[in-house]
Amino acid sequence: MKKALLGVAIGASLALAATAAFADTLDDVKARGYLQCGVADGTNGFAVPDSNNEWHGIDVDYCRAIAAGIFNDATAVRFTPLTSVVRFQALASREVDVLARTTTWTMSRDTTYGLTFVAPIYYDGQGFMVKKSLGISSALELGGATICIESGTTTELNAADYFASNGLEYNPVTFVNQDEVYKAYEEGRCDTLTTDRSALAGNRLTLQVPDEHIVLPEIISKEPLTSMVRQGDDLWFKINRWVFNAMLEAEELGVSSTNVDEMLASDNPAIRRLLGVEGDFGTPIGLDKDWAYRVIKNVGNYAEIFDRNVGAGTPIGLSRGVNALWKDGGIQYAAPIR
Repeated sequence: MKKALLGVAIGASLALAATAAFADTLDDVKARGYLQCGVADGTNGFAVPDSNNEWHGIDVDYCRAIAAGIFNDATAVRFTPLTSVVRFQALASREVDVLARTTTWTMSRDTTYGLTFVAPIYYDGQGFMVKKSLGISSALELGGATICIESGTTTELNAADYFASNGLEYNPVTFVNQDEVYKAYEEGRCDTLTTDRSALAGNRLTLQVPDEHIVLPEIISKEPLTSMVRQGDDLWFKINRWVFNAMLEAEELGVSSTNVDEMLASDNPAIRRLLGVEGDFGTPIGLDKDWAYRVIKNVGNYAEIFDRNVGAGTPIGLSRGVNALWKDGGIQYAAPIR
């Protein structure tokens, strides 16, 4: 009971912090000269720095797209790596302008923290990874297992639900960040680890011998990984939402970073609206009319950011699956720009 009351109190304090500081984020970003983006503290394919401290990943590219729409410069962004425990506080207290940190959209998070979910950047589901040497082929064989889990995540709750619903016992061992989770797993301090399947696919490659580990087939949850902004700043919310919509719309219309300039001469009214040739869809959100052109030119459409970070041609090798466009059998669907 005390734990529940503490959670409510923390959520209420975050909500007050976010609501009390809802001054126009766009003005702050413009005055600063760059976007401050909160990302994961190292998740291959989504947000990870290379040896030169250059960040790469789907979430990183989403933030670069916002910067491109505002500044016509995809490099006008700085990244703040955040653990699961501190991410919501960092956004509420204005340490970051947007949170793009593989965060699952849930009702409690949407109604407790004074923060607002924007757009599902990637639809995922939770899974398990084990060493091949264990000879396990199904999560249903994990009864009594010790499981490494990152604290402060929906992963903890999903694991509890899964094992309870299947009448299985398990022993959770929680850690503050992902690096600790994978380190403990590889050292043999737990039998398996569980998190989003996309993260398992990406971070498996960072283990000493990746081929000694497999991801089990079960998907035990729905994980719409969604960006977040502070509640109460509607203009900033709309900028973040429409930047993502523009990348989806561009893919559907066949507009990419490589052909966007020639597409300026297109006779297709939807393409002309998207690129700012026809109508003004920038002024209502505080941007120039060619904001979406800037996004696509500097960063690309949704297919481009997917393919270069986690797609079939990368070591991670994920298929589009449910993240395909609606017309291709997926559930990614952009509201039209018109």
